[in-house]
Amino acid sequence: MRHISAALALMALAACGPSPSNAPSQPSAPAPSPAEMQAAVAALPAPYNQANYEDGRRVFAQCRSCHTIVAGGPNLIGPNLHGVVGRRAGSLQGFTYSQPMQHADFTWDAEHLDRWIANPQSFMPGTRMSFAGVRDETQRRDAIAYVMVESAK
Repeated sequence: MRHISAALALMALAACGPSPSNAPSQPSAPAPSPAEMQAAVAALPAPYNQANYEDGRRVFAQCRSCHTIVAGGPNLIGPNLHGVVGRRAGSLQGFTYSQPMQHADFTWDAEHLDRWIANPQSFMPGTRMSFAGVRDETQRRDAIAYVMVESAK
C-alpha cells in the first residue's frame, strides 16, 4: 500500500511541472515591479500622474468579470480594453456593441472614460453595460490611470 501511495505522490509531483515537450521555448519576461508600474503612472498627463497604480488595480477588479485588458485577450461580456484609450467607441472588431455604442461619435480618452465609469447608464442611455458606476473621483482617476498603463503594454 505504501508503494502505491508513493507512486501516486510521485505522479502528482511530476504533473505539477512542465514536461519537456510542454516547456516554454523562451523564458518569460519578469513581471514589472510595483515601483515600475507606479513610475509608468507618473509619466501620464495630469491628473492621472498623481494616481495610485495599486489602488487603480483594486478598483479595476470590479471590471474583470466582464473585461480583459491584455493584448490579444478575449472579449467577455464586455470588450477587451487593451488599447481602449485612443480607440473609437464601439469599434473593436469581434465584439457586438449595443445600438447606442455602435452609433457613438467619440474616441475614448480619459475624460470620456471618467464619465463612463462614473455612471455608464447616464453617460449613454440604452447601453447594455449594467455597471452601477464608481462614484468616488479618486477611485476613477486611479482606475483610469491603471487602464492607461495596462492597456499600453
